[in-house]
Amino acid sequence: MEKTPNSGLNRLSAEDYRQVRKLPFVVVLDNVRSANNVGSVFRTADAFLLEAVYLCGITATPPNKDIHKTALGAADWVHWHYAPQTTQAIMQLKAQGYRIAAVEQAKESIPLNRFTIVPEQKYALIFGHEVTGVSEEVMNLSDVCIEIPQFGSKHSLNIAVSVGVVLWELVRQTTAIKTATG
Repeated sequence: MEKTPNSGLNRLSAEDYRQVRKLPFVVVLDNVRSANNVGSVFRTADAFLLEAVYLCGITATPPNKDIHKTALGAADWVHWHYAPQTTQAIMQLKAQGYRIAAVEQAKESIPLNRFTIVPEQKYALIFGHEVTGVSEEVMNLSDVCIEIPQFGSKHSLNIAVSVGVVLWELVRQTTAIKTATG
């Protein structure tokens, strides 16, 4: 088995990335304290062609050396917004027709493997603070809550890992829908 060289990966230029059609997903970071996690989210947003990343509350914003270190430049072309309060961003996204999905452990949550996206629906995926999670006021504004099934003793994933897991599943579903509908 031979690895694909970087020159064979068909990477988009920053300008091409800005112009290409994005998937109907945004990530909202609700008071995420680690700039390294924020950078990782930018890198994942780039990988999955997300519309945007919303940085809220205490969440660090570019330019930031720790974001840059883990984003590997993705923060320079992935579209992002800042809101002092996560609830402001949520209300704006609701007005734009996004379905608000908190990613959190909750009594009413739907396991990720049972969550099915609605074709043509836009989704805003909320990920919360590394210790306290998605805030109660944001949970109360959410249309649905998705939970990543976990089986170990911690029942806790790093936020950047959680973003990757959830987005992979939603992108997989999006790709399957496009394949099925031609």
